[in-house]
Amino acid sequence: MRENKFLIFFLSFLFISVNSHSEIIVLSECNHKEDGFLKNEYILNLNELIMTRNYVYNEKTYQKYRVTDLSIKKKNSYVRNIYEDNGKILTLKHGYPQFYTQILFEKDKPEIFVKAVLNDVESLSKISTCEKIEKFDQQS
Repeated sequence: MRENKFLIFFLSFLFISVNSHSEIIVLSECNHKEDGFLKNEYILNLNELIMTRNYVYNEKTYQKYRVTDLSIKKKNSYVRNIYEDNGKILTLKHGYPQFYTQILFEKDKPEIFVKAVLNDVESLSKISTCEKIEKFDQQS
């Protein structure tokens, strides 16, 4: 009985004292090849494996998209699941098995690419270059 109490105490102490660690990378002030933004940032949470993109169109880009789609908002954000593969960070595949796209990041590099695959033929296109890269180590 005494050994069980000690074991419970030891395990409780161990779980409380263990720190969880997560790395967050923020790419901000990202320009875009075709569109203008007042704000364009990507937040990569490597612990939770999610990417959050926050952006605000400038007036010219907003009006360009608003003409063809009334549901367009000037300020928006979206979340995608991500994974790491050989030092690269990719969003999950978006599309069909024969044709899909992914956003591709490389650690410590400011460029962002879109990877398109059509019938197993890959292409990479640079979509953005970010002026600022910040890394945060979060402990709890």
